[in-house]
Amino acid sequence: MSEQVDTIEIKAGMEAILMVADQPVSPGQFADIIGVPKEDIEIAAAELIQSYASQRRGFVLQRVAGGLRFQSHPDQSSIVERFVLDGQASRLSAAALETMAIIAYKQPISRNQISSIRGVNAEGVVRTLEARGYVAELARDPGPGRASLYGTTPAFLERLGLNSVDELPPLGQFVPGADVVEALETTLLVHPEMSADAATDSLEDSAFDVATMAAAAPGDDYAEENAEHDDIDLVSSNGDLSEEA
Repeated sequence: MSEQVDTIEIKAGMEAILMVADQPVSPGQFADIIGVPKEDIEIAAAELIQSYASQRRGFVLQRVAGGLRFQSHPDQSSIVERFVLDGQASRLSAAALETMAIIAYKQPISRNQISSIRGVNAEGVVRTLEARGYVAELARDPGPGRASLYGTTPAFLERLGLNSVDELPPLGQFVPGADVVEALETTLLVHPEMSADAATDSLEDSAFDVATMAAAAPGDDYAEENAEHDDIDLVSSNGDLSEEA
């Protein structure tokens, strides 16, 4: 019976801390503050997570950035989205989101490398993301010039509701299929023996064929839908990154 009481007290202490914490709290921090072994914290956390899920609460206890925090339930995302979009948050520009995605997937990476990938100077955008706390300098390139190498921060993971960057969706699902790539490589070539007019006609026909194939490729609905927006909102129950850079 005493063990049950202790577990209840541990849970109550964890809930009290989480209510005032402004960032995820690690099991080690809970253990130090409450004065119990870390193993007891892990057991209590698992029970709390299960309890909130079974009670169908509007919030969940989520493991994020190596710690625990309360966040809204995924089923309530539409309600949270309406609240956030009702003037509660600013937005990140498409350029900032693009830069942040490059850093997230290619980290550690220098500003020059980011600029090469994007095709434009990324120095200003990187400074903005650094000021917002989403990216930070992780190390220095050992090569000439010792350029700063950037990566994402715990704040980035917290905003996206991730425990680590390993939980980011794989890039493969955003890459065109092999049939589309092959069509681009073969049909967009201009043969030397063709006249200029014939080459132009061939390219136009090929472009139409490739566009038709791409329209049938997996994931195209996502690309088409997002192509209609200059700015991208990342609003969900797991957090909001839609601040204007």
